Amino acid sequence: MWSGASGVHGTERQDGSWALPEGLERAIRGTAEEIALLVRNAGDTALAVPGSEWTVGEVAAHLAVANELMADLAAGRERPYGDGTPQSLAAANAESLAVFTERRAEPLATMITEQCERFLDALARSAADGQAPATPLGLMNRSVLASYLLTHMLGHGYDLARALKRPHMVDAARVGLCMPFMLSVMPRVADPAATAGLEARYRIRLRGGETFGVSLADGVVRVSPGSDLRGVDCTIRLDPVAFLLIALGRLDPWRAIARGQVLAWGRRPWLGPRFPTLFTAP
Repeated sequence: MWSGASGVHGTERQDGSWALPEGLERAIRGTAEEIALLVRNAGDTALAVPGSEWTVGEVAAHLAVANELMADLAAGRERPYGDGTPQSLAAANAESLAVFTERRAEPLATMITEQCERFLDALARSAADGQAPATPLGLMNRSVLASYLLTHMLGHGYDLARALKRPHMVDAARVGLCMPFMLSVMPRVADPAATAGLEARYRIRLRGGETFGVSLADGVVRVSPGSDLRGVDCTIRLDPVAFLLIALGRLDPWRAIARGQVLAWGRRPWLGPRFPTLFTAP
């Protein structure tokens, strides 16, 4: 998997220690705090989450458990959690929620932020941006792991905001910080049935942000950085928030198209609407 998106690597401080890419630590902490505030103000954690089988309390419990798992991975501890397929991840989620039965707002909100701080503290203690133990979606360095944590929190934070009828916290700046994870995992979450027999070259442009290429041939998906791509069949320009929500299965692509958030052109423009169907939400 390609994982060379801009901003994917941390930086070395003057004292020789290692730091996350600019803005990522702040975004992780801020997102955790906003989610915790939503949970604390929920009132009824048994409230159903639209488009999900989970309640507000179950989403919050999942985030608490997932943040703890991520903190352990950041600290170098092995934590098996499915094999990366949607079915195995769903089974692992169900098993973890059956074992972890806390559904009260205050303890869950506190755990979400505390485990987030554990994660950031573990990364701060890392001597270099090395590879973390295997995650639920494969191997990745610690910077991409941090991008993964942010992406995961934003997806479920969006769910909680919708359930509670509050503004969500997904914005273009945070989407940009999610891109190292999104691009690194894209080949892994490609749907073999949907990509079989398809040969195509896409250029994806996020308005005001990342541009990258996705090529498909012989069932293999490759992601490449930058805009200097040759032989492109279809260029897709997306609003960055719409891109992330579509990628995470939170927004119907046709609704985004109707809103003007997605435009496609090129010598094979009909490939545009097909693009989201080539992947399963991570």
